[in-house]
Amino acid sequence: MRSLMVSFALVIFMVPGSLAHAQGTEPAGKSDGSTSVSATKEEVNQLRSEVAAQRQTIEELKALVEKLVATRASDNGPVQVRPVSDAASARASSQPGEVSATAASSPRLMNAVLVEADPGPVAAAIVQTPPAAAPKKDAPPLAAGWSGEHFFIKSADGQFSISPYGYLDTDYRAYKGDGAPADTFIIRRARFGFQGNYGSHFDFAILTDANATTGATVRDAYLNVRIRPEFQFQAGQFKEPFAQETGIGATNLDFVERGLQSLLYPSPGTAFRSPGITLHGDIKGGVVQWWAGAFNGRNGVTNNNTNEPDFVGRVRFYPFRKSKDDRLKQFAFGGSIDHARSRGLSNDLSFSGALPDAAYNFFPQLRINGPVERYEGEFTYLTGPLGVRGEYVQMQQQRYDIGSETPGGLGFLSVPGIGAKAWNIGATYLLTGEKRPENGTPRVKSPFFGPDTPGGKGRGLGAWEVAIRYTGIQAKAPGEIIFNPFTPGLVPTYDFHTDEITFGLNWYPNYWVKYMVNVGVDQLHQPSVTGQVPQNFFVVLQRLQFRF
Repeated sequence: MRSLMVSFALVIFMVPGSLAHAQGTEPAGKSDGSTSVSATKEEVNQLRSEVAAQRQTIEELKALVEKLVATRASDNGPVQVRPVSDAASARASSQPGEVSATAASSPRLMNAVLVEADPGPVAAAIVQTPPAAAPKKDAPPLAAGWSGEHFFIKSADGQFSISPYGYLDTDYRAYKGDGAPADTFIIRRARFGFQGNYGSHFDFAILTDANATTGATVRDAYLNVRIRPEFQFQAGQFKEPFAQETGIGATNLDFVERGLQSLLYPSPGTAFRSPGITLHGDIKGGVVQWWAGAFNGRNGVTNNNTNEPDFVGRVRFYPFRKSKDDRLKQFAFGGSIDHARSRGLSNDLSFSGALPDAAYNFFPQLRINGPVERYEGEFTYLTGPLGVRGEYVQMQQQRYDIGSETPGGLGFLSVPGIGAKAWNIGATYLLTGEKRPENGTPRVKSPFFGPDTPGGKGRGLGAWEVAIRYTGIQAKAPGEIIFNPFTPGLVPTYDFHTDEITFGLNWYPNYWVKYMVNVGVDQLHQPSVTGQVPQNFFVVLQRLQFRF
């Protein structure tokens, strides 16, 4: 049909030219003062015959077109045959580059040519309307916003994202006791960083502490590769996966400071972080969690000084995670092991006996050389607003070839190692009925002021939580008398222990701000400082924390 239409169009364009030529041939005579050759009678009759033949051809083509139009109308709906003047006026009524509503609503006959409702290449050539240029597709835009937890920027396809995050801990600490520190304000933490992902298999984080007083300011700098949920690989600097409280973020602690058992953790000088690698994963949807890693164990961004890294292994079980009973789902237990090596020539010292609340130092630091071993057991029970946690840690630090440790003592003599054990058990209860998460902030039902909790709204008194904890530590370094006629010596014995009872009140005015008050009784049983007497120290810690 389209070939017929093309042929018919060519005929239409040729006919007016022929007619114009015929009508423009003047009879014999003068025109505009010029002479022209007069046409013979035979030539005029021949032209008339040709015009009559062309008119007959046009009428036959019109009849054929009308038949085709009728056939198409019966198949696709009504089709109108409109004169050229109507089509021209329809085009004139439209803006340049546009098609009028009438012209676009139905097929029409323009210049005796059938034009379809959806013009093809032939109709476009006849109408002489250039096609509109296809708009160029812009590059996919970035998406940015607030996730309910953090700000984020990510690609439109979600394959790349980055989120800034951070938190600030401002404390006021008051002490009472013989030899206690002065009351003071401190900035306990001022951390800021970024976290994000590359696709569905790579996660990263960078966290710095602007208020770090020991070690490097870098806290976290790592890449985690999620090959499968059961098997993941992490490399960089991050927390060594030893013990329960290292797995709890600083913003989610139940008390202002961790318990005394944290004194025996690896790398306590840099918030339990060290360069290294670890393999880890969640089995059966988190019923079993496992970690196995190797670290420098030197407190932060510091090179190892032995040929033996710090090996850490941990496993944690949730036996009722898939149970229908909500009272048992959040019960967990597990344990950790750690093996490292100290180096006496690098002046390695035993663990620090300074309490986390800085009230006093219950045990001196001694030179060590040789293996260091740690063992830990843990449990957690959460149900509704109630949370109970417990932990036990034991450590042995050897003192091979360290000398007599007395003034003027000579030689490198081995003496008994240092043994320490610590425990911690605490409970929290949300008075306002929020659910206690394992490692997170309670979803405040009715914020006192500030932003609404993600997923909720309304105003109230915020969330209120009470807490109580008992924690203690004991350490012993056996002494030895060296009977040597040339270099006699004495290695003194140290056997001290201390414990602490803490009462806490936590107020969450909204989901991102927390105010904590802890009243602690630190019981010093055997002082390690000459002249100090056994006594109780009373410590009041207040903290205002906000995060984003």
